[in-house]
Parts: sequence; C-alpha cells; structure tokens
Amino acid sequence: MANDTFPGWHGTTILGVRRGGEVVVAGDGQVSLGQTVIKGTARKVRRLSPGGRDVVVGFAGSTADAFTLLERLEKKLEAAPGQLMRACVELAKDWRTDKYLQKLEAMLIVTDGTTLLVVTGAGDVLEPEHDVAAIGSGGNFALAAARGLMETDLSAEEVARRAMAIAADICVYTNGNLTVETIRG
Repeated sequence: MANDTFPGWHGTTILGVRRGGEVVVAGDGQVSLGQTVIKGTARKVRRLSPGGRDVVVGFAGSTADAFTLLERLEKKLEAAPGQLMRACVELAKDWRTDKYLQKLEAMLIVTDGTTLLVVTGAGDVLEPEHDVAAIGSGGNFALAAARGLMETDLSAEEVARRAMAIAADICVYTNGNLTVETIRG
C-alpha cells in the first residue's frame, strides 16, 4: 500500500491534570486504523518505578515507538533519580539527535506527582500552563474541557474523567474506556 493511501493509525487521548497536591493522568482505550476501531481497550497510561520512585507516563502515537521511549526514559530516570525534568530533557536531546530515535512517532505526558511535562520528538519538554496537558487525536478536546473544568471545585480525577468524557463525545478517535493513574507529589 502506498504511503499516500495508507489511512494511518489514530485514536489516543491522554490528559494530565495537576490539582490539590496530586496529578492524574487519564488515557482512553481506542486505537483506530482509518475509520475502523481496531481495539477499544488499549492501556496507554503506565506507572514506572525506576529506582523505587514512581513516575506516571501517558503516551500517544505508535505503541512500539512509545515503548521504546518509555524504556529510554526509565534508563534516564535511573541515571538521575528524582530528577524528572533532567531525565526528560536528556531523553528529548537523544530523541532529537539520534538517527534511530528521530523516526519514532509518539508523544509523552510524564509526571512524578509534582512536575507535569509533555515530551515530544521535536525536542520539546514543555511544562503546561494552567496545570493541564493533553496529547493525541482528541487531546485538544480534552484540554479545552479540562481547562474549563479547572474553574470548578472538582478534584483532579473528577476534572480528568469529565474532560475525557467530553472528548469521547466529540472526537471519533476517543472512547470512554479509561485508564486513570493518580500520583501525589
């Protein structure tokens, strides 16, 4: 199949919300190929514990590419225990300069319960404004909903769940099968 006719993989919404001393990362379960849902129960949010310190990561994009990045991130965290920003910057530098890693198509939301970051293959390590970060096909829908819900008294988990439900109602590449991980700073 030629690249210009390949429909492409879609179907991930990952949302991170920081509020009240905790960070919640929520991810839907949908993976689509073109207009077809291939799987509705994928788990795209993971808890890592390199060196005994918990980190929660949500990923969007190619699963194999994301797992390659998760392995690299674990190694960076083992080399710099408790220094999430440093580990993510080192990962982003490698991702940007290594010819093999440059081809990886994924994005990450990473948190240790205090710091919330978005890491991209363009070399970006972004600390989002307004304590909300989102990536993936439905990321902008979830981001907008969460930003609006941050004006309420809802907990971080309630904001994440409601925002993901709104995204699932709008985005055809997002479903309501959530994986939710909470981590305290």
